[in-house]
Amino acid sequence: MHETISWLQKLSNRIYAIPAVAQWWARRAAQRSAALDGEDNAMPFARLHKPLSAARGVLITTGGVHLTEQAPFDMETPQGDPAYREIPVNVAPEHITITHNYYDHRDADADLNVIFPLAHFQELVQQKIIGSLAPRHYGFMGHIDGELVTTLTQRIAPEVAAKLRADGVDFALLTPA
Repeated sequence: MHETISWLQKLSNRIYAIPAVAQWWARRAAQRSAALDGEDNAMPFARLHKPLSAARGVLITTGGVHLTEQAPFDMETPQGDPAYREIPVNVAPEHITITHNYYDHRDADADLNVIFPLAHFQELVQQKIIGSLAPRHYGFMGHIDGELVTTLTQRIAPEVAAKLRADGVDFALLTPA
């Protein structure tokens, strides 16, 4: 399922693909995040307290991944869409699609594992490298700006964190887009 992308969006995608521009945008986003948090914006990290072979993992992507029957992410609002979509662990790849106009996802459309490596994670469970997978995984749009950052950090993130705890998740693989 391919969406039509305007020439302006294609141009924007190419501009943000320039490493210096992407780094500028990341620094700007980090500064905004630090200003919102009032912290030094240190990257959070927690060590795994059990062997990976006994741990439960979850996939979280900002690549606009969702089920075909779920509502697509809002591409009309310039500030983005802070909502998320739950994706069951046993979903067939043909029931997953991508709604995101802020990156070129042709490769991910051809092979979903590029952005959402659920099949690879399932193989790692079968090989007993990972203990298990959570029953649900999460797709976000990833382009969030302005007032919607507060919605994401104050309401949406705590809601998903509670679901991760309820599912007994030990680690997350985050795939940005």
